[in-house]
Amino acid sequence: MLKETIISIIIVILIVVLDFITQNYAKESVQKTSEMLENLKIQIQEHKTENIKTTIDEIFLSWEQRHNKLAFFIEHDELEKVETNLTNIKSAIQTQDYTTATMGIDEAKFLLEHIEDKNAFNLENIF
Repeated sequence: MLKETIISIIIVILIVVLDFITQNYAKESVQKTSEMLENLKIQIQEHKTENIKTTIDEIFLSWEQRHNKLAFFIEHDELEKVETNLTNIKSAIQTQDYTTATMGIDEAKFLLEHIEDKNAFNLENIF
């Protein structure tokens, strides 16, 4: 009986610790990507066209690296929505449709915040 209780406690502690680690990584990823998108939006508003294409490429590279790790614990549909949105932003930038790109940036930031909220450890998500 004692052995089963100890094993159960260890499993619960392990689950809580792993959830904490995944939440921190998701939060960091969302914040970093949101900051990069906000920087891109500022560059678009200031018409810094020489930096815009470099910035969107950096965002894509960063997202690809983070996407692989996030896919272990976040729904793939949520991640694909963000990736699709980033692709739309990149296409709009390539065609110099900066109005559409700015709207896409706002939508991508919303999707990222949704991912962070959905994976947060709170009573609403537990029940």
